[in-house]
Amino acid sequence: MSTAIFNLLPNLQPFHLETHYYDLFLNQHWVLVNGISKKKAIYVFKDENRLHITESETTTKTTWFIENKNSFSIVTEDCETNVKAYFKDDDILILNRLKSDDCAIFINESSYSESLNSIEDVQQFLHEKYKNKASDLIFDHEFYYIEKSKEFGPLTVEELTKKVKLETISPYCFVRDVNEYDYSNRLRIRDLIKEL
Repeated sequence: MSTAIFNLLPNLQPFHLETHYYDLFLNQHWVLVNGISKKKAIYVFKDENRLHITESETTTKTTWFIENKNSFSIVTEDCETNVKAYFKDDDILILNRLKSDDCAIFINESSYSESLNSIEDVQQFLHEKYKNKASDLIFDHEFYYIEKSKEFGPLTVEELTKKVKLETISPYCFVRDVNEYDYSNRLRIRDLIKEL
């Protein structure tokens, strides 16, 4: 796989039969992101190696096979394609054509309350997904803060917010993550509060 896709989507997990097959992969509505601005395509991988591809009210029934570990063979009207499968979280699937940089990116529409019909819908989905994820991470995480050349903490964002509301600390104090060693990121308490 191209290192570019790993840079664009870090922390990809290779498809794992026991972990992904029944709970995340089968019978889900996988919307193909590539080309969605021209035509929406939904892939539904089913048991017994059946694959249904729906485009503009037309469903094509074809087949797919697990070759080994995370490698699939997908048979369409045009050809047979061999791909490696990866997950980014539970609802983003990447199929990378073997010996190629070509990747197809899918979003599990079943896990989203709205339909994905356009690039704007995809952007909205990703924005909501990662904003909520970042908020959850920030909310549960702890930070040190520096005020008048003294360091205090670690405290959660909730504790920092209370101190700001009580005006015992300034929202302009610099903070650092417990895993960082300095304040070079120039992050302030108010920046954390804004993300919640």
